[in-house]
Amino acid sequence: MTTLHGRALDEIRACLDKVRDEEFDAAVAEIADADRIALYGVGREGLQIKGLAMRLFHLGRKAAMVGDMTTPPVGKGDLLIVSAGPGDFSTVSALMGVARRDGARTLLVTAEPNGAAAALADRMLTVPAQTMASDRGATTSVLPMGSLYEGALYVLFEILILSLRERLGVSPAQMRANHTNLE
Repeated sequence: MTTLHGRALDEIRACLDKVRDEEFDAAVAEIADADRIALYGVGREGLQIKGLAMRLFHLGRKAAMVGDMTTPPVGKGDLLIVSAGPGDFSTVSALMGVARRDGARTLLVTAEPNGAAAALADRMLTVPAQTMASDRGATTSVLPMGSLYEGALYVLFEILILSLRERLGVSPAQMRANHTNLE
């Protein structure tokens, strides 16, 4: 196990080392400036996006997952954050089109900055990692399928929250106070 987890952690570190500071900083600014934030992702990417939504809520932001019954409409001043590791999913592009049509901004998190969804994004945060669309060939991750991208998202989103916490002046105690007591 030691060899496998070491390789997996090294691969995640290598991915995060390649995230461009200017894209990261722009994503932080975009989120900080948004009135309401809607988030969407499919499969295991969607699980990581749900974690980000939860942390944004802990920061006191108005954040909701697309598809939840309590998701508000988005419009001017709002932000839609989507993940499309392989560059596009039909649902991601459709939701980005609706958000843009109604005046919301869009932030695409992806491993493929030249994918179809990129053309619909106001901002992009590129996480250069293997996804399920790129898991074949001579050089592949020790992690299966799209797990490298998904693992990198988890760490990246937590760092994003730390940056937002500092920018917004939210204390760890304030975040903790926003955590549910219904567990």
